[in-house]
Amino acid sequence: MGNCKTKEICGKSYNCYFELTMTVFSGKWKAIILYHIAREEVLRFSEIRKGMNGITERMLAKQLRELEADGVVSRHIYNQIPPKVEYRLTDIGKKLIPILNMMKDWGIEYEEFLGGREIFASAEYEQPDNSMV
Repeated sequence: MGNCKTKEICGKSYNCYFELTMTVFSGKWKAIILYHIAREEVLRFSEIRKGMNGITERMLAKQLRELEADGVVSRHIYNQIPPKVEYRLTDIGKKLIPILNMMKDWGIEYEEFLGGREIFASAEYEQPDNSMV
């Protein structure tokens, strides 16, 4: 594989397709946000935040805006009081589901490698058989 010339499109600068893909996953929270939305198909802001310990409202809003700008998440605002906003994966975002499933499967194997299978065997923890989609 030789050196690749830098490409730039829609404000994104990258040298290879993997790098472009990682711009969508970049940061601590984006893959986790995508994972939660993929599991439920449609989530409200508060539902996403409830499933993510440690993220602030401001950071979640920022990450959702970036995912929306990347075209992988859509936001639907209902014209009602109080306002209701729902997030879902777009068609191109849904194509990330196999990647997210593979990342989850790797996490299952890695947890087992670390010796966590017995430690986290109770129902209060996510279990390996909890399929995403």
